[in-house]
Amino acid sequence: MYRFDESDPACRSPQGALPQGQPLSLTIRYLRGKCLKAYLVWRLDGEETHTQAMAWNDTAGIDDLFIAQLVVPCAGLYWYWFRIETADGVFLVDNDGPRDESLAPYQLTVYDKALATPDWIKGGIMYHIFVDRFARGGNRDRAMKPGTVLRDDWGGTPSFLPDEKGFVQNKDFFGGNLEGVMEKLPYLKSQGVTCLYLSPIFEADSNHKYDTSDYTHVDPGFGDETILKQLCAKAEAQGMHVILDGVFSHVGSDSIYFNKYGHYDSLGAYQSKSSPYYSWFMFNDWPEDYESWWGILLLPAINKEDSSFLEYITGKGGVIERWQDCGIRGWRLDVVDELPDAFLDPLCTAIREKNADTMIIGEVWEDASNKVAYGVRRRYFQGGQLDSVMNYPLKNAIIAYLRDSKVDILADTMEALVQNYPKPVLDALMNILGTHDTMRILTVLGGGAFPVTKTEMALYKLSEEELAHGKQMLKIATALQYTLPGFPCVYYGDEAGMEGGADPFNRLCYPWGDEDRDLADWYKHLGAIRGSLPVFRDGVYRLAAAREGIFAFIRGEGEDALLIAANISDEAWIYPAEDFRYELIGEQEISACVVPGKSVAIFSKGRV
Repeated sequence: MYRFDESDPACRSPQGALPQGQPLSLTIRYLRGKCLKAYLVWRLDGEETHTQAMAWNDTAGIDDLFIAQLVVPCAGLYWYWFRIETADGVFLVDNDGPRDESLAPYQLTVYDKALATPDWIKGGIMYHIFVDRFARGGNRDRAMKPGTVLRDDWGGTPSFLPDEKGFVQNKDFFGGNLEGVMEKLPYLKSQGVTCLYLSPIFEADSNHKYDTSDYTHVDPGFGDETILKQLCAKAEAQGMHVILDGVFSHVGSDSIYFNKYGHYDSLGAYQSKSSPYYSWFMFNDWPEDYESWWGILLLPAINKEDSSFLEYITGKGGVIERWQDCGIRGWRLDVVDELPDAFLDPLCTAIREKNADTMIIGEVWEDASNKVAYGVRRRYFQGGQLDSVMNYPLKNAIIAYLRDSKVDILADTMEALVQNYPKPVLDALMNILGTHDTMRILTVLGGGAFPVTKTEMALYKLSEEELAHGKQMLKIATALQYTLPGFPCVYYGDEAGMEGGADPFNRLCYPWGDEDRDLADWYKHLGAIRGSLPVFRDGVYRLAAAREGIFAFIRGEGEDALLIAANISDEAWIYPAEDFRYELIGEQEISACVVPGKSVAIFSKGRV
């Protein structure tokens, strides 16, 4: 009876999120003569509903066409659906079809027309480094905190069992440091890397450093402020920028701020209500009963709306200014959905006031355009807050496609990202396949039933057959990661063939000298292709095919357009196009766009 497809420009034009004030044209088709009246119904999220009549526009085949133009002057998250009056009754048409009430309206993201994201990240490649496990270099004879275990078996299995109190202490260190990162800059450059994302480097008790002890010092096991400045300068000289992990939702119980164990000279909040940091924390019954991150007592939660904490982080001479003065070019904000707008707004303002093109990336595991956290709808992309987020929806969709043949999930996920995210954000999405919080992507793609217990995980390795299959699927996954809108973020060692289950087995030492050269060369080749083509900076995306194991799409327009096609079926697939004459991965002239089974191809209209 009706037709409305929001991904079709004939129904919704223009496509995607809109800058404020730009008109949106919506056209719905209904069986000729059956629709008496049609209305567009819309509302700003949380506000009252508006209804406007749609005008009969034309006929097309057996359908009448009804059109409406919507112009909203303010940035925000909007929802819309249609009200159809017929001789048989009144229906509402939304994302789930006709019904009596709208439960799944279409989304319209409207953003500040001044929204812009840093150009330097677009078209680039990020490399995520877990500092303690990447590379050892320079002076490794540094003072370590009490209770630290300094390992000399690079590549050994990290400690994973809890202590007598039930805590996994994460106090075993393998000696990776900032000087090690510096020594590996030529290697990273050869892989096409343009941005280094470092796991937390501030002084902390654990090897992962998400339990900050002092925001004003680099952890002595990693180096110092001078070495960080040297790293930033040397990276910049080779065309790479450094971004840091900003962990502002909680600190460590062993910190100058909380000082639960008395290891610091400071008067911590645990020790006295007169502490200058007391108001930072939320005590139910001081000092033992306090709010902590996800109930982990080692991580006291911060009251992010406390004025003294806000000043400490964002004020003149504060944490943000201090580290941006060292030459860093961005921040990845840990658990950003736990940072209220009252903190996030001034935080982002302080970051950009210091350097306008500083990259701000949030850790969000869902669609960040409509995210609700703790009962509050977030406004990350409406202006003034984030530039980008970690693209977990895409990661999950790629895995669903490659492991379970769910090509529809991948196609739908990409459609949602293209429609819901502002184009400047879409071009700057942090496309991940794995992180320090997830299993190694090779293990995920190669394995079947994964171990459940940590003891089993410590011993788990892919079989020879699983490894071969995992590598085959990883090559397809990375080709998608490198060519879909956004920029790829490679978790250190994925390109070397590292395996591993959940934390800490996804945080093993980089296998220098024992890399999988076939995979490393594959990543390097993809990096060279990506770096040579401007279309990967901001080229438009259009789905070409999603069926029977095939996922194919177009990037860019005109003579610059590329066809990227993945095929997880056993049979070869041919795309019916005559204007693509070169295949970039195989570096060969072609007469037809043929993609063999279990492979991926990138077709161009000429030799690049």
